[in-house]
Amino acid sequence: MFRNFLDLMVLRLVQQEPLWGYKIIKYAMEKHGISIRHGALYPLLNNLEREGYLKSRKEAMNGRVRKIYEITSKGMKIVNTYNDYLKEQIEEAGIKT
Repeated sequence: MFRNFLDLMVLRLVQQEPLWGYKIIKYAMEKHGISIRHGALYPLLNNLEREGYLKSRKEAMNGRVRKIYEITSKGMKIVNTYNDYLKEQIEEAGIKT
């Protein structure tokens, strides 16, 4: 499915709102305590876009052009499938949430 959970975490961050690379790095640290290097993030974003899980558009912000990423319906399906799987595993284990 995915190479690692970083892919899924990025999809979940972008699911909440369209984001650009720096904002993804910042939110990953703030929300999950995960440090992502630029050299790891941008190839991952390119791959997720190439596979159809993300789409991007360029937008001028404060005199800079940023590439804004949005989740696609294909990306939403994979996030929802993963969430459903986790919910099943939690229920089977009898863990109360």
